[in-house]
Formats: sequence, C-alpha cells, structure tokens
Amino acid sequence: MTTFSADEDFARRFDAEDPLQQFREKFHLPLGENGKPLIYLAGNSLGLMPKAVRETLEQELDDWAKLAVDAHLQAQTPWYSYHETLREPMARLIGAKPTEVICMNGLTVNLHLMMATFYRPTKSRFKILMEEPAFPSDTYAIKTQIVHHGLDPKDTLILAGPRKGEFTLRTNDIVDLIEKNADQLALVMIAGVNFFTGQFFDISTITKVAQKRGITVGIDLAHAIGNVPVSLHDWKVDFAVWCSYKYLNAGPGAVGGAFLHERHATNIELPRLAGWFGNDPNTRFRLHLEPEFIPVPSADGWQISNPPIFSMAPLRASLAIFDEAGGIEPLRAKSIKLTGYLQFLLELAPGKRQSGSDRYGVITPREAGSRGCQVSILVREHPKELFNKLEAVGVKCDFREPNVIRAAPTPLYNTFHDVWRFAKILREHQ
Repeated sequence: MTTFSADEDFARRFDAEDPLQQFREKFHLPLGENGKPLIYLAGNSLGLMPKAVRETLEQELDDWAKLAVDAHLQAQTPWYSYHETLREPMARLIGAKPTEVICMNGLTVNLHLMMATFYRPTKSRFKILMEEPAFPSDTYAIKTQIVHHGLDPKDTLILAGPRKGEFTLRTNDIVDLIEKNADQLALVMIAGVNFFTGQFFDISTITKVAQKRGITVGIDLAHAIGNVPVSLHDWKVDFAVWCSYKYLNAGPGAVGGAFLHERHATNIELPRLAGWFGNDPNTRFRLHLEPEFIPVPSADGWQISNPPIFSMAPLRASLAIFDEAGGIEPLRAKSIKLTGYLQFLLELAPGKRQSGSDRYGVITPREAGSRGCQVSILVREHPKELFNKLEAVGVKCDFREPNVIRAAPTPLYNTFHDVWRFAKILREHQ
C-alpha cells in the first residue's frame, strides 16, 4: 500500500519515478490564458489529442487527393479494410478475441443495433434492468426500444439504485434484483463504469448471476474502455458497446465500437439490422446480383456501412500509444495511485469547519478495485460557483447537476503534480 504525503516534493518525486512519464509529451496540452498548460482533468469527457493524429489524418487526406477512389485498395492503409487495423489493439483493451470486435458508428447507434439482436421480448420475459442513474443516452435508447416493441417503459424498466443515503450501488443489491425478477428479465444492461459516480461495477459477478437465469447481459463501456481492465470474453458478456473519444483519445464524435461474444458473433442465424458491409466480402460487390444478406461470421456481420476513414484514423494513432505503453495494466497501476493520491489530498482537513469533509465529499468508491480514473466530488455549498472558480484559475474538469464536480486524472498524460495542484486550488477556493 502506498503511503502518501501532502508535500509538493512528494508529487514531484512520484512523477520523476513514473515509468509512463514520457507519454505526456505525446499529447497536445491545452493552454490557459497565462500560456501555461491547463490542469486538464476532463479525459472522462474528451481525451486530449495525440500529436500523431495530425500525421495520420494527413496521410489519409493525401491518399484521397492522389488516389481518389483507388485509395480504397491502394492507399497506404487501404480504406476498404481500414476497420481491420483497429480490431486487434481494441480487442487487447477489452479482453476479447479480435473476431468479437468491430469499430463502427457511435455508441448509441451500436446499442440500438445490439438490442435489435439481443432484446427479443416475449410475453413472459420482457423486462430490462439498468443502473440508476444511467447515462441519459442509454436510457433514451432503451426506452425507445421498449416502446418499439409495443411495451410501456413504466412496466418494463427495472432500475437498480443506491440505498438511501448512499451514492453507489452494492453488488448484492443488483444481484438480488436480478434474482427477484429473473423470470421476467430479458436483458441486464449496465455500465462498466458509472458516468456520475465513477463506480466500477463487478461485471463478472453480475454477468454470471444473470446468465445462470437465462438473461442476456450488455455492457456500456463508454467510461470503462481505456480506463479499467475488463475481460469480456472470459466473463462471457453477451455484448458491449463503447465510444472512443473519452479515455481512448480519438477525438470528438470519433467512431464507436461493439463487442459480441464469439458464441454470438459466429452465429449467422441471429437476427440483426443489416447493411452491405456486414455482408460476406466474397459476394459484397456482386451488389444487385446478390440480393440476400449473408453475414460475416464475426462481429463484422453487424457492420452497416463502409469504414469512416477520417473518424478511424485518430483512433489508430491513439491505440498505438496504448500498445506502446504496454496496454491497460501499467496504466491501471498508475491510475490507482493517481486517484488514491487525489482522495488522500481531498480528505486533508485544514480546519474542522473548513475541512473537505464539511464542504465537499468524494462519492466515488474508496476501494481501488471499485473505481476508475474518475473521482466525483459532491459539493455541499455553492457547487457551481466553486466549479467556476476552478475554471477561472486554469483547472479543466466538468460539472454534473446538481452538485458534482468530476475530476479524472488520466494516466497517459496527467501527473501527480497535476493532482497536487488541483487539490490545493480546490481547498483554497472552497
């Protein structure tokens, strides 16, 4: 267990000893009005731009300019198979087999596509369990899927919320809800990491309990991928979806992705919403001569359209950095230290009436295994004013109504000194 100190020299020493310190230089750090880098703790909303992205994108622009349509097969990285370059590095990040992964669309589009396959309500089994609060887009998607099947969300949606006076969910409470409603549940849809509290759910246990009762399990990895280690294949999760503009640093609106366990990915009989790039490549270009859809026996069989090259190029550049860093495990080790250090500093009490425990409190789990990069701080007095003060002095984090400031020290580019400065500024402006 790491013993922390509030001395600035401690933070600087930890940075000097950090084996990942050089990766900060691979990103563009936004500057404040004073010309110095911001304390950027908003990677849970939008990751920083890898410097390699510009060259990667320019290569695709050059290939477009010089080759036009021929770039589909003759570009330096042929566009026709561009999505295949993302398959293996993405699979490594989520503990999947390459054939179980497809990068396509945005997260919510992918959720709708997965539900078209995996949410097939019957008269007896039609209910869906989610966490509360879930990310709003997931809620919107699932409620509209319920209505699409002629059902009423009020009768169909089961919400697993924290106990009174608590902010995070207990795994046992989720399990109890599954067991209690098992005969009616068709789907458990839960985040890997909750967007609001930063809680890392016990996906393995939840999946095991649900599937034992014949219930499908889907995971939203938006706040988990590139943040915490997951083993989707070994956990036997049915499907998962994610975006790549947060911890994956692929840029605003970057291409999302989906995982389908191989027992599903290879099943060409499963119903789905089809498009031509999910079709067998051997017959794909027969076009009108091949009117029947024959899906690829992999996650590719859920692909709708041809690869969005300019959306995928930044992701290629970012995933190369993850591989260079040694994958998620060393990043996770640093992340646990960063968040542990931040929690330690936030709990320092300069005076009882002015202590952190009086004015604000951390609602993210203390246990390292139950949190990711994000630390959510509940501010009890004048929360928006405090957030505005932080922004005014060069801290970039984010605010979630009604009173939570989310700060996410991200191991690829944040430092222990960033964390030390943030905590110092927070105490000074509380």
